[in-house]
Amino acid sequence: MEIIEKIKTNKLIDNQTEIQKICLHKLQSSPLPNPKSELWRLSNKSKFSNFLNYSFNEKNSKFDINYPKNCQSTIRLIIGENCQIKLIKENYSIQQLSENELNEYIKEQIACFDQNENWSDLLNLSLSSKKNFLALKINGSKIPPIEIFSHASSNSLNAKTLVIFLEKNCEIELLQVNLGKENSSLSQSTFFLLEENSSINHGVVSYGENKSNLLNSLNVIQQKNSEYNLGSLHFKFNYARFQISIKQSAGNAKTNIRGMQITKNDEQISTYTKIDFNGPNGFLDQINKSLADDKSHAIFEGSIIVPKIAQKTDASQLSRNLLLSNRAQIDTKPQLEIIADDVKCKHGATISQLNEEELFYMRTRGITLPEASKLQLSSYFQEIISFIPVSKDRWDLLNKIINEN
Repeated sequence: MEIIEKIKTNKLIDNQTEIQKICLHKLQSSPLPNPKSELWRLSNKSKFSNFLNYSFNEKNSKFDINYPKNCQSTIRLIIGENCQIKLIKENYSIQQLSENELNEYIKEQIACFDQNENWSDLLNLSLSSKKNFLALKINGSKIPPIEIFSHASSNSLNAKTLVIFLEKNCEIELLQVNLGKENSSLSQSTFFLLEENSSINHGVVSYGENKSNLLNSLNVIQQKNSEYNLGSLHFKFNYARFQISIKQSAGNAKTNIRGMQITKNDEQISTYTKIDFNGPNGFLDQINKSLADDKSHAIFEGSIIVPKIAQKTDASQLSRNLLLSNRAQIDTKPQLEIIADDVKCKHGATISQLNEEELFYMRTRGITLPEASKLQLSSYFQEIISFIPVSKDRWDLLNKIINEN
């Protein structure tokens, strides 16, 4: 793994920024995550090594894909291609964070990083150059939907970072799309700060091509009376890992999460979530789904942490999983860590197969078995897809994933 050797010898990046120096220094003491840790023990070592085997490429690269036609009312940005933006309208503004604001915020985050839990972020911030950094400050109302794209080019590892400050009383709808080219690795880190009374409907759609890989991390801090809604979908990656950390910093905040990973062939896609309640009256409603076919492996681990200060927390976490093959594997582990004594918290997990009675009923009505299976799968997917912001409709996601399975 050439990248790891260069990290050890500090020869990875020339002309390092202050952030890159800090992260590389942290990585040098422990350049790889601990494979025995709970967060990494199920990760396929061969596939993870393959993620790191591509040469690092910090140059901007054109991605030869036909993006869906942009709507006039949508703001579209591609990290690494057009990261300069300044929109000041009557009702809202979208501007770049100053370098000082960005550095101060990222250094605060790094100071709290755990070497295993935040290894993906440390690697990403070590690699992300200024031109592959998009950092925005957004305020106001009646803001048009926003689409932000990250992509990796063939035979290389690309690193992209997104930082968004959502100021008080601001509401936005954001679709984030991560695209993997054949034989590529994409490292994507995203940071959100939601100030008081702000809200975001956030969609994350990640899909790749043959032998593409993804490390995707999401870090969210919610202040009082903020609302964070996430709908996510990951599919068609040889190896992908989505790690979510959400902190309700003072309570009185709402978090809603709907996520899904879809695997086939010998793919491995995993989702890890950690929700911290650091104040009273917090709310969480989380549903994660996995679908595994062929010899693939889907993983979900979710952690809800409720300390003594977080009284009156109302949190629900449910993992629903569908096996389409006897050779496929699904690991699921929802878990609660509760110290507070006045809370409503629950979790659960199910693993099942397609409903044979429903399939039989549809076949008696003249529907072929493949079509009946597609109808069941469509219903299974729809709960998650409907939670992703409406601009996803131009991507025709339901047809994409139905035709892949």
